[in-house]
Amino acid sequence: MKRIIVLVASVAILIPTALSAQNAKGGISASDLSEIQKGYAGTPADKAVKNALAGTAINVLALNSENAAMIDTHFSDRVKTKGITDQKSSGRCWLFTGLNVMRARMIDKYELPEFQFSQSYIFFYDQLEKSNLFLQGVIDTRDLPFEDRQVDWLFSNPLSDGGQFTGVSNLVTKYGLVPSEAMPEMYSANATSQMAMLLKLKLREDGLRLREMNDNADKKARKTIEDAMISAKIDMLKEIYRMLVLCLGVPPTEFEWTRCNAKGEIVSTETYTPKSFYDTYVGADLENNYVMVMNDPLREYGKVYEIDYDRHVYDGQNWVYVNLPIEKIKEMAIASIKDNTAMYFSCDVGKCSNRSKGTLDLANYDYESLMGVSFGMNKEERVKTHASGSSHAMTLIAVDLKDGQPVKWMVENSWGPASGYKGCLIMTDEWFDNYMFRLVLEKKYVPSDVLQMLNQTPVKLPSWDPMFAPEE
Repeated sequence: MKRIIVLVASVAILIPTALSAQNAKGGISASDLSEIQKGYAGTPADKAVKNALAGTAINVLALNSENAAMIDTHFSDRVKTKGITDQKSSGRCWLFTGLNVMRARMIDKYELPEFQFSQSYIFFYDQLEKSNLFLQGVIDTRDLPFEDRQVDWLFSNPLSDGGQFTGVSNLVTKYGLVPSEAMPEMYSANATSQMAMLLKLKLREDGLRLREMNDNADKKARKTIEDAMISAKIDMLKEIYRMLVLCLGVPPTEFEWTRCNAKGEIVSTETYTPKSFYDTYVGADLENNYVMVMNDPLREYGKVYEIDYDRHVYDGQNWVYVNLPIEKIKEMAIASIKDNTAMYFSCDVGKCSNRSKGTLDLANYDYESLMGVSFGMNKEERVKTHASGSSHAMTLIAVDLKDGQPVKWMVENSWGPASGYKGCLIMTDEWFDNYMFRLVLEKKYVPSDVLQMLNQTPVKLPSWDPMFAPEE
């Protein structure tokens, strides 16, 4: 066995002076540490909490016993819905939510038994379109240095299973819809991580090859290289398509569907294409008849904002929204619910959430008493410091009004019927104020003054703005 002699003194000489000086000012000195250690006094109360936390989750100990009773489950106004969907181990909440909005209307209009659209069908084309969006983005930015922020963002985000309502509207308009029986869920639709890992790996490799095509072309050829790159892109998408078929199945182009009534009696059996099925049973103008509103306290109210490159389809629409005070949004939401119309709704679902009861309530947990510190940031400050942001989409279906004012709200979730309160979540109005961010409404529920705002030239925000991460 060889002996290894470490010459510490010699190594020390090689350390740059600037590097060793980093701790000279601003670091924690011995005297600083001595003072900081006084933060834990070791009182009997401190020891009791420390001992309890040694083997117990924080949320179990912080659970507010004074708020243990279940919130009243009565709602003065509720949209007619039937059945609960389950996105399982995937980030497709945006897709389930968008389809659930249309599903509720179709079930009510045609008096159907429990019914679902095929989420897998739209998800297939979502992943194909996002792959094209990335590869075409690489072509569009081919002359920018690899270190450019836009290029870096593209390669950091070649694909995801998250998204938002614009994806629903563009994809459904382009590809139509099919019932769940026409394209059932396969394993990789319910658990997307491994498929996504392989797709992103292949897309990043393809993106590099496209940039190399441009870099290796001589100056004259670089003027006409785009056509060659687009041709190469199509070959790359063939491979992506094959991977998607292997994981998700072949999207149907024609299918037979038997329609039954609420009693289970057959009403009709007909053959449809995805487009004809959508036109027959939904038929809404998803791209032009809906308005996304947002409560973003960091940005000026009454203004329209557009998120650059934040779309699912290259030739589709960027995400555009009107920023409004929360009270204005509530007025529109109440009007929609009263007219039996569900809405796409997104929020910071993990905050103050009691998942076993299915309640979102600021009083669910008392972290301050447990930890002996205060948490005093408001919504604006939480958003500004990245402590809060929209993380999950659900379907807003109910409000409880007392003397005309909302007391609580309810959303239909996509975590299965056993989660929360019968598959739903109930939120207090105060929680709504603090953690609700986005809502998509039909134009008929949007006041004329808000519709007028849509005539503005949108303020364009960068694709990497952290407030606009895909909802999962």
